[in-house]
Amino acid sequence: MSYLTSHVPQIGALTLQHIGLVLSALGLALVIALPLGILAARAQRVSAPLFGVLGAIYVVPSLAALAILVRYVGLGGMPVVIVLVAYAQFILVRNIAAALRAVPNAQLDAARGLGMSSWQQFWRVELPLASPIMIGGLRLATVALIAIAMLGGYVGGGGLGNEIFFGLQRRYLEQTLAGSIPAALLAIAADAAFRGVERLATRRITG
Repeated sequence: MSYLTSHVPQIGALTLQHIGLVLSALGLALVIALPLGILAARAQRVSAPLFGVLGAIYVVPSLAALAILVRYVGLGGMPVVIVLVAYAQFILVRNIAAALRAVPNAQLDAARGLGMSSWQQFWRVELPLASPIMIGGLRLATVALIAIAMLGGYVGGGGLGNEIFFGLQRRYLEQTLAGSIPAALLAIAADAAFRGVERLATRRITG
């Protein structure tokens, strides 16, 4: 692993760039997914076609989606972020809808009995009770986006995919591993962090 140890500053910068891509996409994805998830939870007739559309988007090969987007928005980070946001919707929207549907009706009846408005019920009852499941969805989406963001190297989007792309071009295994290993460690760390937050949220509700 001489390549990795001799290029620590470069790998560190690419890792930060990778994290930036994933966090930017995750933030934008949540802004879109939260209202869609609420809509899917509230309107059963909407949920089936919505999940169908999101599922159809999710099964499109990510490299093909990037190639199409590059024609319209050019090379760089923009097509990568768009693809990440689109792919995250399938996981996040379904998860948010499932989490809200899992809130016990007794809790909602009690909230209405206390005179809470629909908005208050959502923020003070539904969202806290649904938070462990939602955090689990965020965990899955984050790990998936860390992996998909590796394709950014093929379109000049930056991140750890750069090392994999150039390593494959040069048939240089050490350079390919220098991108793959930090990405794997990043996914493991993100999974562990979200699991910890998920446990805390569950403990707060049950304890």
